[in-house]
Amino acid sequence: MIVTTLLLIGVGLFAGIAGAILGLGGGIIITPVLTLAMGLDIKYAIGASIIAVIATSSGSTIAYLRDEVLNLRVAMFLEIATTIGGIAGALLTGILDPKWLYLLFGALLVFSGWNMWRKLRRGQEIVSDVKPDRLATKLKLNSSYYDKVEMKQIDYQVERVPQGFLVMLGAGLASGMLGIGSGAFKVTAMDTFMKMPLKPSSATSNLMMGVTAAASATVYFFNGSILPNIAVPLALGILVGAVLGSRIMQVLPARVIRMIFVPVILLIGLQMLYKGIMGVN
Repeated sequence: MIVTTLLLIGVGLFAGIAGAILGLGGGIIITPVLTLAMGLDIKYAIGASIIAVIATSSGSTIAYLRDEVLNLRVAMFLEIATTIGGIAGALLTGILDPKWLYLLFGALLVFSGWNMWRKLRRGQEIVSDVKPDRLATKLKLNSSYYDKVEMKQIDYQVERVPQGFLVMLGAGLASGMLGIGSGAFKVTAMDTFMKMPLKPSSATSNLMMGVTAAASATVYFFNGSILPNIAVPLALGILVGAVLGSRIMQVLPARVIRMIFVPVILLIGLQMLYKGIMGVN
């Protein structure tokens, strides 16, 4: 029992660090470990994953807010899309064939991974010749952050707001229908479509995931999917890991974060394409 608890804390610590750095919920790490390595039923693994997302968001968002890395206005604006999409996805469950969503969003993630790889090859994180976006200006979405690696204040503009909103609407739809985490889609919407730098994209994704997960956590709690003996040790490890990860992310070059993120997002995209092609629900 003690060994299992320590193992869960260790898994949570690693998932919290990775989740805070990449803007992902940690489910990509936690769910395979709980199901494949520990033999836990997928139902309880998903319940633990939901708690992991909330813990990652709570641990990292405080640091990102204090250091003004995340974009609060973008988070609140895009959260409208994910909420609408999530409700619509839940209502459409059983009506639409999930394989088409797997194929569509798998292709989107593979495209985003390719686009991020292109940015990696260019070695340019901030695009200088940006045309001001009228909607972003009107909603005051443009912002800045202090990069601790570059040791300077970086101003950036948000582009193509409607496209980013549509991606987030689709991400909410996929989350509601397929029960998947949408951290990869959140980062994709901001980095690939809205042209935000990767660090603010990752930090903003962490805040948004916590809001989304908190809305669905009550459902998992009341249907008995959350086991305290699994969720509590994980949450403890994740809280510590998320705080550490938020510190590490700010002193890592954006290029290194992108080098970690590209294979992860490609893996998720290929998994979704495989499920769509094979018809796995």
